[in-house]
Formats: sequence, C-alpha cells, structure tokens
Amino acid sequence: MHDACIYSKENENMDFELIEKALPILLLGAGVTIEITAVSVFIGFCIGLFVGIARICKVKVLRILAAIYADCIRGTPLLVQIFLIYFALPIVTGHRVEPFVAAVAACGINSGAYVSEIFRAGIQAIDVGQMEAGRSLGLSWWQTMYYIILPQAVRNILPPLGNEFIAMLKDSSLVSVIGFEELTRRGQLIIAQTYGSFEIWSTVAVLYLIMTLAISRVVAMLEKK
Repeated sequence: MHDACIYSKENENMDFELIEKALPILLLGAGVTIEITAVSVFIGFCIGLFVGIARICKVKVLRILAAIYADCIRGTPLLVQIFLIYFALPIVTGHRVEPFVAAVAACGINSGAYVSEIFRAGIQAIDVGQMEAGRSLGLSWWQTMYYIILPQAVRNILPPLGNEFIAMLKDSSLVSVIGFEELTRRGQLIIAQTYGSFEIWSTVAVLYLIMTLAISRVVAMLEKK
C-alpha cells in the first residue's frame, strides 16, 4: 500500500528526463511542421492571389468559378479534405498519394480559399480612383492591378496573411491522422511508448507557442517597414 502511494506521487511529478530525451525528436517534428506550413501557405498564396483577383474581375465565368471554389473549401472541414486527397483520390486515379503530398495539397488548397478572401478585401479597400487613374494612363485592367493596386494592397493584407500562416501552422497538426510524422504525430508516437502524456503534450504545446510567437514577431516587424 505504501509503495503504491509512493508510485502515485512520483507519477504526479514532471519527468524532465523524459522531456530531455524526447525534445530532439519533437524538434525534428517541429521542423517538419514548419516545412508543411511554409509550402502550404506558399501554395495558398499563389491560389489565393489568382482567385482573389478573379472574384473581382469583369469576367463573369471567372467570378463564379472563384466564388464556388472559395465557398466549397471554406464550407468543408480541413480534416475531410485531407481524407479526400489521401484516401479517396487514389481510388479514383489508381495511384497512391504520398502523405507529404496529401498534406501540403490539402493544406495549400484550404489556405488558398482563405487567402483569396484576404486579397479580395485588401484590393477592394484601395480607392476606386486608383484603378480609374491607371486606366486613364493607358494601362489595361490587369496592368493597373499589377503595377498600382497590388503594391498598395500589400500593407492591408500583411496582418491577415500573418494570421493565416499562424492558423495553418496549428491546423497542420491534422495531417497526423494520415500518419505523417510532424510535431503532433511524433508526440503521439512518444506517448505510445512512454505513457508520458502530460510531459509530452506540454512540450508540444510550448513548441507550438514558440513558433506562433516567432511568426507574430516577424509579421509585426514587416508591418513597421
């Protein structure tokens, strides 16, 4: 009975030795998380820029297609989108999708829908007279958008883009469900071997916090420039 009580008390203490041993593995997972997030946000940026401009252009077909894409992606959970690409797509194509490809594709496509709204709102915040001024100088609609509107919209879209980066960093933990070993998945694997749930999840939470705070600081510095 006495031994059982001692064992219980020992289990209540933080096992710093476990954290020390697990930290290198978790840091590798954090690196993979950053990689997934960076690639996904880059894909999302490219998609979002095109879709955001398409949503306000004069071509009706493009506006409709862009709106359908944004509404469908934002209206379905990221987890379901990951499952569709990793599990359902191979059934249709007959080819296996690698976990990394499925992860960045799902996260990138998902991010693109939200980034498109960021671009659309940022562009529409610019005075209409700027477009009219560009057109009066002989520039086409696309040239005016590229040379005049977008450079001014950057300051408006930078803060929400930073928030999207942070949101995607945290949402990337969902790719652990397909066995991809990013930070969350590595934490799960360590817990399965050591049963140190409190120590490992606390460390994982701190690592996510450090990454998000670092991104927030970088975005704040860019805003001041």
